[in-house]
Amino acid sequence: MLHSLFAYLDSVKARDPAPRSRAEILLYPGVWSLAFHRVAHRLYRARLYFLARAVNHFSRFMTGNDIHPGATIGRRFFIDHGFTVIGETAEIGDDVTLYQNVTLGGTDPANGIAGKRHPTLCDGVIVGSGAQVLGPVIVGARARVGANAVVTKDVAEGATMVGIPARPMLVDVTAYQRDFMPYGTPCTDCFDPEKQKLELLQCEVEQLQKRLAELMAERQKPDLRDDNDHSLFQERGRA
Repeated sequence: MLHSLFAYLDSVKARDPAPRSRAEILLYPGVWSLAFHRVAHRLYRARLYFLARAVNHFSRFMTGNDIHPGATIGRRFFIDHGFTVIGETAEIGDDVTLYQNVTLGGTDPANGIAGKRHPTLCDGVIVGSGAQVLGPVIVGARARVGANAVVTKDVAEGATMVGIPARPMLVDVTAYQRDFMPYGTPCTDCFDPEKQKLELLQCEVEQLQKRLAELMAERQKPDLRDDNDHSLFQERGRA
């Protein structure tokens, strides 16, 4: 039991440079939210829905995080800061990190039948502050969702999503290969999606200019067939 607790606290410390000790991490609201949810989820599985909800409301009052008792959460889950909302049918894998004000929200079923309404986050996903992941979408393993992004479609494994609606962005390999990326996205100007879009357009323009130059060069070359016909005509004239 203690070994599992220490392993969890160490995993939090690896993702957050602020705490100086394991004891300090025990004061984090995200840690307490997870502890309360483990209790509420067991009550929910036992069909003790009122008690599960009571634990959920007490946890929300104490920590600011609202995790529905029905949500399924894997190992070493960490909410950095708080004010996060996680819906009933959400599924969260191992080593997932959420920053403040994240919503794993649901959508109203078009057919009126209750079912899978909330997202599935695979192992190692990082969701930046203020991001919204809505509906029964799947966020692939090791994917990153940038701050304030709105995800309404499935996210590929290892992708980095930014914007409204969220779209994938190009990430330098040195950043992509890092084990953990704080806040979900690289925080430098070179990763600005608008600048990357401009760079892609510039590359397209350069390719078009190169192709145009090749066509102009071909057009300026003398037509060998015409030269051969002209030489043959001269030989026949001399004959």
